[in-house]
Amino acid sequence: MKTLSLPFEKVKEKIDQAQHITILSHVNPDADTLGTALGIYALLKKAGKQVEVANASKHLPPYLDFLPNFHKIKGKIDYEDSLIIACDCGSIERLGFDLDGHDIINIDHHHSNEGYGSLNVIVSQYASASQVAYALFDPLYDIDASVATCFYTALLSDTRYFTTANVSEDVFAMAKDLLAKGAKHEEISYNFTQRRPLSSLRILEKALASLTLHHEAKIATLFVTQDEILASGASTSDMEGIVDYARSLVTVEVALFAIELREGVRISLRSKKVNVSQVALAFGGGGHKLAAGFTLKQCGLQESMDKIIHKINTLGLID
Repeated sequence: MKTLSLPFEKVKEKIDQAQHITILSHVNPDADTLGTALGIYALLKKAGKQVEVANASKHLPPYLDFLPNFHKIKGKIDYEDSLIIACDCGSIERLGFDLDGHDIINIDHHHSNEGYGSLNVIVSQYASASQVAYALFDPLYDIDASVATCFYTALLSDTRYFTTANVSEDVFAMAKDLLAKGAKHEEISYNFTQRRPLSSLRILEKALASLTLHHEAKIATLFVTQDEILASGASTSDMEGIVDYARSLVTVEVALFAIELREGVRISLRSKKVNVSQVALAFGGGGHKLAAGFTLKQCGLQESMDKIIHKINTLGLID
């Protein structure tokens, strides 16, 4: 991988001086945030540090239970004075814990990251948070098979199996290095593609039935209601990737997937070329140019989708 000007010495100094370390991933976690967090946990544990890994969500994606140390993830922070290492999280609120008084190393690849850490390691051109973590920690610590498995899982997920626009020579160089260090592509790919619960297909059926095209089929919307989620038994992780079905249509430039939850309507935006992060930022969210999201708390499903389509037009994202 190409050499970057990363704060290696500052990160190492903070870790060496910390008596305790807490590694956090964002709420409603995906494979990138958990894979990055668990990879860092494994390498620091091997280095002899007093380290814990935690997530504020009530439920974790069950298909990721093959990751080393997955069952070590706590629902709380036990160390009162710990150094926090935040993984793949654009804002401190999405970590879900009260972090007042904690020193924070913020590791991410979202250009919309708010820079909430005392030390921010953000490389927006990278394809995953694990790519940032690998570039940062590989020169400092031993990357063994357990670390490689976690980082490779995160990379494979956030590049959608090496199909996203930010896949580069560096991405493949990292993948090659991780496979050489013990990550098993066949095993990881199997866990991603061959362990779907029936509930994921039931909720996919409901989402596809809602498919609507707008603006000469350049915008596609999908949605699922709270009743449909309850009836199908689907979890948040079961709905991951549904928005990509809408984006895959030949005419579609922007895809929108709305999920009705108790706390509000969660929105996922995807595009082929246009910058949908502008839309997310306008509604208090964030993400990447081609993949972004946010939650609207005061709107119903149809009102939410109408507002977003109007914002897409206002921003001039669709010709």
